[in-house]
Amino acid sequence: MNLEDKEISYTTTNSYTTLNSLTHSTKNIWFVCHGMGYLSRYFLKYFEGLPPNENYIIAPQAQSKYYIPPKFKHVGASWLTKENTLKETENVMRNFDAIFEAEKIPSSSNLIVLGYSQGVSVAMRYVAKRKLQCSQLILHSGGIPKELKPKDFSFLKAKVKMIYGTQDEYLTEERIASETLRAQELFDQTLQIIPFEGKHIVNVELINLLV
Repeated sequence: MNLEDKEISYTTTNSYTTLNSLTHSTKNIWFVCHGMGYLSRYFLKYFEGLPPNENYIIAPQAQSKYYIPPKFKHVGASWLTKENTLKETENVMRNFDAIFEAEKIPSSSNLIVLGYSQGVSVAMRYVAKRKLQCSQLILHSGGIPKELKPKDFSFLKAKVKMIYGTQDEYLTEERIASETLRAQELFDQTLQIIPFEGKHIVNVELINLLV
């Protein structure tokens, strides 16, 4: 019996969702990466409180969809797993490239990149790999990829904000300390740490204060 993993390349199609319109009145363009179990169109509800004429929000859709237990009725999605992570990361990066090309985002725009939970890992990797210059990089309740080094962000001039709930059920005190230290190593003086009293939730109040 000869078991062998092989690879093929093919063209695929994926969706993404936007909120509001990109006009001459737009001040901020948000690129927001949802957490595990979300669909992009539902994740955008957390950004509805931002002034619509000034904020245009783009939410890419994670490609791996599945039925959510225990009833397996609702559909969620996941960005990456520990299986074939490097190759899957490149797929995600190309997905994001296509979105930026389709949206024709002006280089002069006030770009805010936000990752929530699992979305932190893909948001950070995209900024690092594509040397994406943004005005803010928001790391909300997620883990920092282990392979990223300070040199990967040496180009970045953005304000970096790390947001987490002090009662987050997925973040122990040890994990919070570890992630905080990693963030400080990566971003040094540009980092602002913003804890809030709460669990593993998207903090809409804090999001509305980011601009």
